[in-house]
Amino acid sequence: MADYIIAAASTADLPREFFEEHGVPLISYSFMMDGKSYEDDCREETREKIYKQMRQGAVLTTSMINVYTYYEFFKKLMDSGKDVLFLDMSKEMSHSYAAAGEAAEKIRKEYPNRRFYQMDTRCISGGLGLLLIHLVRLRDEGKSFGETVAWAEANKLRIIHRFTVDNLNYLKRGGRVSNASALVGSLLSIKPVLYVSDEGKLVVASKVRGRKAALLAILNRMKEDLVSPDGQEVHILHADCLADAEFMRDQVLNTFPTVKKVVITSLGVVIGAHCGPGLFTIFYFGDKRRP
Repeated sequence: MADYIIAAASTADLPREFFEEHGVPLISYSFMMDGKSYEDDCREETREKIYKQMRQGAVLTTSMINVYTYYEFFKKLMDSGKDVLFLDMSKEMSHSYAAAGEAAEKIRKEYPNRRFYQMDTRCISGGLGLLLIHLVRLRDEGKSFGETVAWAEANKLRIIHRFTVDNLNYLKRGGRVSNASALVGSLLSIKPVLYVSDEGKLVVASKVRGRKAALLAILNRMKEDLVSPDGQEVHILHADCLADAEFMRDQVLNTFPTVKKVVITSLGVVIGAHCGPGLFTIFYFGDKRRP
């Protein structure tokens, strides 16, 4: 049994069963909908229900995890007697990263002879989940704490994130596009194709006209990125757009016949709250990140 713990936040967007089956402690973000507070429980049925409510007009807001909550979570892990590696989404995407860092500093002072590593993963959503899957495999293969951390730091920027959204109003609300751009884009059915940069930021790579064109633009980008498809697991996450996810799964398997499998799951509600129903995302390992 490993002498360290890999812990993560709910923003890894993996199914709840993964955390439970692989012994990965989970700290959950929360969100508000129609005046009520909910926990991001990583359950598929919760995600499906929330996106259907959003399509009916429900508005979601998310909140950062505070220092005290992180501290209590971290302290419980350290009290187990093991070192800890903690993963959350890119610090460029969440103010919670700073709160976790403050809690981590307190923990290190209280446990000076132990190791607590908070990684800036430069990943979000399924990209973070893909990183977590590989680190759990390394742990289970008997790799040491240092070896696992070193592999993560050496390979995290090889995880490619590509997105497209269906409704520009969600990006407008988050300040990523202007009111005018959102209006014109909606009228002309303009769909942005986005990616996560080396800095861990969500960036618009291009804009195309029409949903299918956006999906095919992502597939074309994959032809540049996916230089070693043999045996890879590609992960697709979607916010209530299963037909698009299945279309892209078939396209990926036809284009890259040596890919091991394509896994489809629903997107976590924290990212979905900011990008809206219809968000399509795909994650895989490439040689490097590029627009």
